[in-house]
Amino acid sequence: MSRRCEICGKGQVRGNTILRRGQAKKKGGIGQHVTAVTPRLFKPNLQNVRAVIAGEHRRIKACANCIKTGLVTKAG
Repeated sequence: MSRRCEICGKGQVRGNTILRRGQAKKKGGIGQHVTAVTPRLFKPNLQNVRAVIAGEHRRIKACANCIKTGLVTKAG
């Protein structure tokens, strides 16, 4: 099964982790320098939920944001 919300379609997003060394200029240093850029994945907060869809109970994967905003009507 894919890591994608079945309600809004939110999925994985690629990004970077940036490692920096040095003290910031506003804290009295000579400035920060980037030492490494590592690729990473930002994953959505998916939950398995029993929901009512088209009048029947189904198990779906929904992100926590959709559950909180009330887009998912829980079964039972």
